Amino acid sequence: MSPRPQRRRTTRRLTVGAAVLAAAVGITAAAPAGAEPAATATAAHARHTGHGHGHGGGHASRTVDVQLLSFNDFHGNLEPPQGSAGTVEEQQANGSRKKIEAGGVEYLATALRTARKGHPYSVTAAAGDMVGASPLLSGLFHDEPTIEAMNKLGLDVTSVGNHEFDEGRAELTRLQKGGCHPTEGCYEKGKRFRGADFPYLAANVTDEKTGRPILKPYTVWKHKGVKIGFIGVTLEGTPDVVSANGVKGLKFHDEAETIDRYAKELDRQGVKSIVALIHEGGLPASTAYDYDCDSPGPGAGISGPIAEIAKKVTPKVDALVTGHTHQAYACTVPDPSGMPRTVTSAASFGKLYTDTTLTYDRRTKDIVRTSVKSAAARNHVVHRAQPKAADMTALIQRWNKLAAPVADKPVGHITADIPGRGAATPESPLGDLISDAQLEATRAADKGGAQLALMNPGGIRSDLAYKASGSEGDGVVTYGEAFTVQPFTNLTDVVTLTGAQLLTALQQQVGGANEASPKILQVSEGLTYTLDLTRSGADRVVKDSVRLNGDPIDPAKTYRVAMNEFLAGGGDGFTVLKEGKDKYVGPSDLDALTAYLTAHSSAAAPLAPPKADRIRVVK
Repeated sequence: MSPRPQRRRTTRRLTVGAAVLAAAVGITAAAPAGAEPAATATAAHARHTGHGHGHGGGHASRTVDVQLLSFNDFHGNLEPPQGSAGTVEEQQANGSRKKIEAGGVEYLATALRTARKGHPYSVTAAAGDMVGASPLLSGLFHDEPTIEAMNKLGLDVTSVGNHEFDEGRAELTRLQKGGCHPTEGCYEKGKRFRGADFPYLAANVTDEKTGRPILKPYTVWKHKGVKIGFIGVTLEGTPDVVSANGVKGLKFHDEAETIDRYAKELDRQGVKSIVALIHEGGLPASTAYDYDCDSPGPGAGISGPIAEIAKKVTPKVDALVTGHTHQAYACTVPDPSGMPRTVTSAASFGKLYTDTTLTYDRRTKDIVRTSVKSAAARNHVVHRAQPKAADMTALIQRWNKLAAPVADKPVGHITADIPGRGAATPESPLGDLISDAQLEATRAADKGGAQLALMNPGGIRSDLAYKASGSEGDGVVTYGEAFTVQPFTNLTDVVTLTGAQLLTALQQQVGGANEASPKILQVSEGLTYTLDLTRSGADRVVKDSVRLNGDPIDPAKTYRVAMNEFLAGGGDGFTVLKEGKDKYVGPSDLDALTAYLTAHSSAAAPLAPPKADRIRVVK
């Protein structure tokens, strides 16, 4: 596939070092970001050709403030997310939390364009998972609508995330370089998908055979003498959370070591101001987006992988934009030299954006960071009270018209919200429903003979909301809504496991790779056990409490267990599940879910949310 001609913009450009171009064989430099629609081009031009006043005086001033706008984990949520997936919590003066409806690209575009006003030096960056696990409006078209939207709203650069690899390296390359889908072709007559105007960065992802990066490791944003380098990485553990086919032939390297390597390369090129875009995140002490992450001390309100990475990454890096955990935080974590450095994340689905001020010193070409001051960073809500961006509304309407014949088909009826992603408990009502659906789809002797089913919580991407998302009516579940819950369309496998292996799988929820951040499997009806959170590690699963239809699990017996192909491949740290034998391949998880909803509900007899009482939790 030949690269498309570069589109030029005279006021802003993104460049890549010659050494990297030589290394990234087969990947041409991406066109500069910012091909805004006519409605916004004039405003964008003014934004990037204005005269910077910095700290008090045009180009005569030694320093200038650069606005860094950032977000992460958009996951193709072009329309406002439903249910709890579309809300953020705000800390109130009395200590309570207020829920605010947020998100949707129409509002995100408006928020970013408004934020840029009055900031002649402004760059917009993201920390991965722009696509993948997307609702049907984007996912049905292999996320072309989302890439188009990101082009329109002026995204300058993003790192890859683990979900950029859901469909493999070739599809990621197509999203970057353009071209119609290799099997489905072009979705609109006379229109060829042009790809991303912004570069995807993948510094720590290399080809197993050549050892070279599969995409550019870094890029440099330039405007009126100001240069800021961006290095992009995804989590080293990407192969653990993506299907084997998605990462075939690729190696994923340590995040901090990779960033340090390319920070040195940028430094040798005279680029002293550097931002790392890291698709790995942390766990905040509060779920409120606006809590003080630096109380009682710098970075005290954040834990998890990113906290350790932030402490290791070279002081040459001036700010860390992070993601993956879908959490909100704006922290100051000291770098290895003890200097303050911002570490931020803007939740997910376009519900927040982060506004960070980077003070650029024209003489040193570096960001000013002192012992008492780092960059000022704050998260802002993408609330739905603001006007919608007209160009995004038109984009959504255009793609919705193409999707409507599939998306609007009713597949079931429910009596109330069925929480999944938004559940506050380890076991969710929607997790139970999905597990039951997979068991029912594979229970017959000639369809796998399953006796129980297991579902990974990360594969449940949303809630089932009672409130209508369109004109279908309250309580009606459409195919599009079911797709939003189960967008991966993994096949459902049935394998034979011994009782001992099944018990080990349950222990791997809270031990081994998952001990620090447990992943509680959702279980089908009939499987019950006690999860004792007062214990540690694998001991949290009370082994003698595990029962199937009232009978204790016998370590020596064999059981037929249904699960999606991701779990069957050992995904999410459940390595023992790879040992399953006599595999039967059943329907996709989405087909199993829609068939179950259709069979067990109607307008006259809608389905009530499961009780989520199969796992007894002791705290």
